[in-house]
Amino acid sequence: MEKRIIQTPNAPAPIGPYNQAVFAGDTLYISGQIAIDPASGELNNKSLEEETHQCMRNLKAILETAGLSFGNVIKSTIFITDMNQFGVINGVYGQYFTGDFPARETVQVAALPKFVNVEISMIAVR
Repeated sequence: MEKRIIQTPNAPAPIGPYNQAVFAGDTLYISGQIAIDPASGELNNKSLEEETHQCMRNLKAILETAGLSFGNVIKSTIFITDMNQFGVINGVYGQYFTGDFPARETVQVAALPKFVNVEISMIAVR
C-alpha cells in the first residue's frame, strides 16, 4: 500500500504528532480541522459561523493540495461541544457541497483542542 503525506501552508500546521492528511492508496484521510487561520496562526472564532467556515476553508486547502475537492469527500465527522449549535454548524457545512453529500456523523464532546466549538475531519477518495 502506498502511503503519502499531504501538507500545505494553506491550512494550519499540526499542533501534535500527526499530519494534516495522509493518502493510503486512493483514499485521503484528513485530520480534524479547527478554526485556526493558517496565515496568522490565531483562532478565527468570533462567531460560530466564522469558526465553521474556517474549519471548512482549512479542509478545502488540504483537499486542493491533494488534487481533490469536496466532491471527492465520502465521509465527514463533525465534533461539537454543544448539540444545540448543530443547526448553525450544519447550515455552514452544507454550503460547501453541491448535492452528493458524504456520509456523516455529528458527535457532541466535552471539549476540543484550544476549547473551540467545532472540529471536522474528512475521508475522500481519488
